[in-house]
Amino acid sequence: MIRNIVTIYRNYDFKTQVIIASVRNPVHVLNAALIGANIATIPFVVIEQLIKHPLTGIGVNGFLEDYTKIPK
Repeated sequence: MIRNIVTIYRNYDFKTQVIIASVRNPVHVLNAALIGANIATIPFVVIEQLIKHPLTGIGVNGFLEDYTKIPK
């Protein structure tokens, strides 16, 4: 439905912004951005999920471990 709304507004050059609400998870945020929404109301817990991915933590820990192995 949101995709259709964005398409209609763009087709007729309506000057408006599309707000996405009821965002429940990071996939909703991704879809809102891909669809072309201008604004998304995002709960703090979802923002935390966006920045705290388990693989990111593993990667950062690996870099930190490698850094400690560099001779000083």
